[in-house]
Amino acid sequence: MSKEILLVVESVSNEKGIAREAIFQALEQALVAATKKKYNIDEMDARVSINRKSGDYDTFRRWTVVADQDHEMPAQQLAISDVEGADIYSESVSQFISGEVKNVIRHGEVIELKHLKKAEGYRLALADIVETQIPSIEFGRIAAQTAKQVIVQKVREAERALVVDAYRQRIGELVSGEVKKITRDGLIIDLGNNAEGYLAREQMMPKENFRVKERVNSILYTVNAEGRGAQLLLSRTCPEMLISLFQKEVPEIGEEIIEIKGAARDPGVRAKIAVKTNDHRIDPVGACVGMRGTRVQAVTAELGGERVDIVLWDDNPVQFVINALQPAEVVSIILDEDVRAMDVAVDADQLAQAIGRAGQNVRLASELTGWRLNVMTIDEANAKQASESQQYVDAFVRDLGIDEEIATILVSEGFTTLEEVAYVPIEEMLAIVDFDDELVNNLRQRAKDALLTQALVSQEKAEPADDLLAMEGMTRQLAYALAARGVITMEDLAEQAIDDIADIDGVGAEKAAQLIMKAREPWFQ
Repeated sequence: MSKEILLVVESVSNEKGIAREAIFQALEQALVAATKKKYNIDEMDARVSINRKSGDYDTFRRWTVVADQDHEMPAQQLAISDVEGADIYSESVSQFISGEVKNVIRHGEVIELKHLKKAEGYRLALADIVETQIPSIEFGRIAAQTAKQVIVQKVREAERALVVDAYRQRIGELVSGEVKKITRDGLIIDLGNNAEGYLAREQMMPKENFRVKERVNSILYTVNAEGRGAQLLLSRTCPEMLISLFQKEVPEIGEEIIEIKGAARDPGVRAKIAVKTNDHRIDPVGACVGMRGTRVQAVTAELGGERVDIVLWDDNPVQFVINALQPAEVVSIILDEDVRAMDVAVDADQLAQAIGRAGQNVRLASELTGWRLNVMTIDEANAKQASESQQYVDAFVRDLGIDEEIATILVSEGFTTLEEVAYVPIEEMLAIVDFDDELVNNLRQRAKDALLTQALVSQEKAEPADDLLAMEGMTRQLAYALAARGVITMEDLAEQAIDDIADIDGVGAEKAAQLIMKAREPWFQ
């Protein structure tokens, strides 16, 4: 039997390229399964140990010491209250197990009692495993069949692991293979070396069809190391597919003369790719188009006729947006950096081209640039700007108590908030035509008074909690100032950073740190 085991291990290891240790472990699992069938005790916990050199093997039955509340399977567990601190040969242990204790496993280490000078002194503890030796079954027909099933499973797992290791570092790369099988939901792609990828229908372009044996290029976008499903998941619709095809067709990209800064796609219909040059002598757009358009046409052909716009990248976001919206011509842009949005004005006859069919052009340009783009005609942009300006004018008239003429001048000079009127350098306001010292100082004071009034109103609406009011070092005025910022409780204060509250009048960085640490004291108690 021992020679047969060694022959099985050697042949399978050589044939499948699997480590010998993995085959030994599979055989041990198979012998455990066969042992349970022989003894007809499914709940029994067993272990088989095969000698890696001789092929001989021993079989052990096991009991694990568990907490009383977890003692649910007497066939393989010992309750800690029954054996805790007991000698392994004591009656309190032997009444629960059959046979003489041969090994104890503690912290994963197998301790053979025959090697201990005084085994009687070995006492059990929680999580110890007690083993007794039982007769081993022969490596016969049943054991061989079970071993075959386990080995086949181990071989599959090992092959999957090899594929995962080989492709884990290639995520995002362009891979090529032949269609091996066509299913209702996708394609099985043979990538070679026992590796198969799965290209789902939703990762293919509309109306795209392939035949068995046809070669397919796609992007490896994820590797699924868990479960029995597809491992190598492929895509032809992701932006990386477009980027990889240009890297393949344009040598200057591989030489880092030209750099791809981003891409956006409506798969199978239209795409935009942003490029820049690291050598001012090279035109990045022309290089990507190629002689008579050969390079971009090769990419388009691979993507089923998908139209590709090559956009010149610019570190100025306004210019980048203008480039991305081509061929439409932009007249003016107003940007809001706080929300990363731009109002883009074009001539009326350019509006349809700028927006594109079903909003495709502006949507791709927005995705490519990272800015939300609102495309409108010049008249619409002027009307919107006038409406917003009037809102600012009305707010200044209401909050500062000034006439509309002065409010209009402030808005035309770029002032939109009370904070700007109150705290911008005084020289900027004095530079406005017809604004003298008296008027400027009066406007600044009115703005500060209006801000203070708004703050007081906010304080009245936000009531601080009792624990914040009672906290050591806290004043009522400061508590209401904190509440106005949403800091209602001590817990809220404990979660603040120093910079979050240091700018409150009378606080400063040092006092802010003291207050925050005081609020955090319950965390450390």
